[in-house]
Amino acid sequence: MQIDSNVLDLATTLQVGDIVFIRVRARPFREVATATASWTNHVGIVVANSGTGTSIAESTFPLSRTTSLKRFAARSEHGRIAIARLRQPLTASQQLRLSEAVRHRMGIWYDTGFNLHSRRQFCSRFVREVLAESADIGVGEAETFKALLARQPDAALGFWRLWYFGRIPWERETVTPASLLRSPALELLFDGTVQPAHAAANRSGGAKA
Repeated sequence: MQIDSNVLDLATTLQVGDIVFIRVRARPFREVATATASWTNHVGIVVANSGTGTSIAESTFPLSRTTSLKRFAARSEHGRIAIARLRQPLTASQQLRLSEAVRHRMGIWYDTGFNLHSRRQFCSRFVREVLAESADIGVGEAETFKALLARQPDAALGFWRLWYFGRIPWERETVTPASLLRSPALELLFDGTVQPAHAAANRSGGAKA
């Protein structure tokens, strides 16, 4: 893991289509990380990067939206963040299609059931489908809850039974942030901690991220 960058410096290296991983603190998402044997439990995708700032598109509670990189990174526990890029770079036309794919998915309710086939969205499904639609590139692995949880003896089955009102949907297909991060279609560019944007801004004269 690389150690310590600032969010403003990181923003200058990003391209549309880069995937940004963080770890949010809420209990259900901490359990997602445990169940996938990974530190990360939330993911978004760079949809714009210019002099006005870097925008991350994400499926989050309650509705999918865009947010700034600095706000996205600030939500990560201990400031940890990872950046991955497609090994096959997006063309200009694919970047435009990505923007359209994101736009069509804005304002959709978050799916707390993590169902790959529901009418709602969740973060890893959102990123996976945006890339599939815009560039015909597959990232992440679709798998059932049965397969996912069978690999992790430390997964809190009691928590997930409560989450699903007493019955885990074992045959439901899902996709996780961890499976995206491990995708062979991606190259890891950065995995480390970031300083708060305001600290970097004080040194650089107030630039935005």
